[in-house]
Amino acid sequence: MIGGTSGIGRALALGLAQAGADVAASSRSRKMVEATADEIEALGVASLRVSSDVCDRDSLKTLRDSALARFGTIDILINSAGVTRRVPTLDMDDELWNHILDVNLTGTLRACQIFGEEMLRRRFGRIINIASLSSFVAFQEVAAYGASKAAVASLTRSLAVEWSHLGVTVNAIAPGIFPTLLNSKIIDSPRGQELLVRTPMGRFGETSELVTTAIYLASRETSFTTGQIITVDGGMMASGVNQ
Repeated sequence: MIGGTSGIGRALALGLAQAGADVAASSRSRKMVEATADEIEALGVASLRVSSDVCDRDSLKTLRDSALARFGTIDILINSAGVTRRVPTLDMDDELWNHILDVNLTGTLRACQIFGEEMLRRRFGRIINIASLSSFVAFQEVAAYGASKAAVASLTRSLAVEWSHLGVTVNAIAPGIFPTLLNSKIIDSPRGQELLVRTPMGRFGETSELVTTAIYLASRETSFTTGQIITVDGGMMASGVNQ
């Protein structure tokens, strides 16, 4: 689980652990890795205490090798690491643009390459990327984030085409609005109220509501589901006029 110690990633890590999976939840923060591993092991399954950075290919290789040594195989990869910044596009400098794309898009690619190599060798694997509603529609003043997440959706489909006949399915979850540290400043703002109005269910999601979708995509029984981006959004993408 890349980016598995906070927000949506942490919820999915704990949800898979509750379903009986051994889970290695990794991120850059050693402290958060340790804390999440404690929570996972308290559920009666095995975990791993290895930090990683999606911008550092060697750290991802270390995580992969450590997971193989600990668990023997790697069946599931979830890519949940992400960053965003709201800024008018005219004020977006190359450094910030490149950083957001490096984490959200290229970081996802790095993890898929490094873990996917082992899955392809075994001819089995389940890769789940975290996309976004901005994979489909534009949000104001987050052009870099939107571009990165649209590309994550495209990357998901491309890898599905390449790898699914070798036993590795590649899908993505596109969450609606789930309050996390990443978007906490939005929730109580006018932007947050607009997002709430646009959600037919009339509420934001709870991260636990993403778990069942992840379990479905991670299971052996989803052997004919690949290249899909599944929205879990309270009906937002289906909505036209709500009032």
